[in-house]
Amino acid sequence: MQPYPIHRVIGSGIVLSLGLLLAGCKVGPDFTSPEVATPANWTSPAAVTESEPNLIQWWTRFGDEQLTSLVERAMESSLDLKQARSRIRQARASRAVASSWLWPSADVSGSAIRGRTAAGNTDNLYQTGLDAGWELDIFGGTRRDIEAAEAQIAAAEEDLRDVWVTLAAEVALNYIDLRGYQQEIEILHRNLQTQQKTADLTRQRANAGLVSALDVVTAESQVATTSAQLPTLESAVRQTIYILSVLLGSEPSALLAELDPVGAIPTAMSQPPLGVPSELLRRRPDIRRAEAQVHAATAAIGVATADLFPRITLTGSAGFSNIHSNDLFDWDRRIWSAGPSASWSIFNAGRIQANIEIQKALQEQYLLAYQQTVLAALRDVESALTAATKEQEHRDALQRVVDANRRAVELSTQLYTEGETDFLNVLTTQRALFSAEDALVNSNRTISTNIVALYKALGGGWEENL
Repeated sequence: MQPYPIHRVIGSGIVLSLGLLLAGCKVGPDFTSPEVATPANWTSPAAVTESEPNLIQWWTRFGDEQLTSLVERAMESSLDLKQARSRIRQARASRAVASSWLWPSADVSGSAIRGRTAAGNTDNLYQTGLDAGWELDIFGGTRRDIEAAEAQIAAAEEDLRDVWVTLAAEVALNYIDLRGYQQEIEILHRNLQTQQKTADLTRQRANAGLVSALDVVTAESQVATTSAQLPTLESAVRQTIYILSVLLGSEPSALLAELDPVGAIPTAMSQPPLGVPSELLRRRPDIRRAEAQVHAATAAIGVATADLFPRITLTGSAGFSNIHSNDLFDWDRRIWSAGPSASWSIFNAGRIQANIEIQKALQEQYLLAYQQTVLAALRDVESALTAATKEQEHRDALQRVVDANRRAVELSTQLYTEGETDFLNVLTTQRALFSAEDALVNSNRTISTNIVALYKALGGGWEENL
């Protein structure tokens, strides 16, 4: 009887396996997008809603070329972005590994063995051949693994977009802080000049016997107190420049020459329009990433569930075996085998069921994390919107305070020169003006940082194509 040709056995096995795969199911739950209730509108009366608001390159709306340059350079050279891109490549490679299990595997082997037989003879044995195997994914465990890997790719891509959003905001916030510190230094220098002139005037009046030496000492003390604040502000300027340099992927001192010159605090031309709250679910990368993680965790339940079912593998091997190396490939010395094999874990002390429960618990955790991310996103927008609106009112009030204090300083100085008031009034009005001007600068900075925070909360700053 002639042996059945191996290529027909393997061919029949392939046809059978394809039929099983086409008819096979995927165990475990199918993923559906989680539902989270969102309000129909924002609570703040200042909210300007606009369907599909354009939030790409929002930093250009501040009209500051230096800020635009810094953000765009950070997008090119940031080490955080490079790490995020590397994680995408890693996720894509992991998917390729998972997909490889859908296909047959083949190995070529060869051996040359010398040994003693039971009859007492010493012989050589030469073998070479091809071994092939194909585990059939009848219950969908491998396909669920691929599904999980694809969800992890999506999560890695959203992670990159989230890094974009965060990076743009961090560059803008630190740049605004830098300009704010520089403006505070400018105010400090102006007040020092005024206070020094007052001290000189007091000294002249003391020499003329018009005022006591106490006024001179008090004036000089005011100058020294104001001067003492300068090193702290200069240190803050340097440290902020160092932060910006590192955000751009450079050494800390790289931007010193570029950013040391004083600049104005960038001001947004207008408040960004908001979409309806439900649009955050599609626009914020951290929410999209959290959803992808729920998807991956759901697919992992299917991977664990597949272990409850039998594993069926088609195997085949063909080769040659001979005791003489020069006749190894003699056709009469050929060997082959083919056929299916099956394995089924019928007792494992509950290990498989426990692993399924682990994956279900992980899915629940990711689902709760998704819901928390959505709620935090809604909070971020409401908080940033309220802060931006109220700080504008605060800033307008501070401007009126500054204007009033400037008039008070001029009037008190004039009256002191004419001897119609004492030095305490001059000192009080100068301190009040310095404090009000400093508060006004900080308010201007806060308004801009609140607008940046609002753009970040809305998920602005990422491009669709990676």
